[in-house]
Amino acid sequence: MERAHVIVHGMVQGVFFRAGTIRQAQLLGLTGCVRNLPDGTVEAIAEGPRPALDQFVDWCRRGPEAAHVECVDVDWEESCGEYAGFKLC
Repeated sequence: MERAHVIVHGMVQGVFFRAGTIRQAQLLGLTGCVRNLPDGTVEAIAEGPRPALDQFVDWCRRGPEAAHVECVDVDWEESCGEYAGFKLC
């Protein structure tokens, strides 16, 4: 089990990015949370098996249809097991 700390840059607020992130994480069986940050980015913390996390990060690079993702920063960490499910932070 690993943790991906993801920051998504671009036009990613107000385009259902958080809702799509929650849906994608739940489909992949990941735990964690997602939130908008004051600088206009979206932050997601996801925990689970590396293959599912790789798929999650790939989705974050595209986002929902209305989003325009410019870049994604990912920090890989050890899983802490602090989340039950995936929700808004």
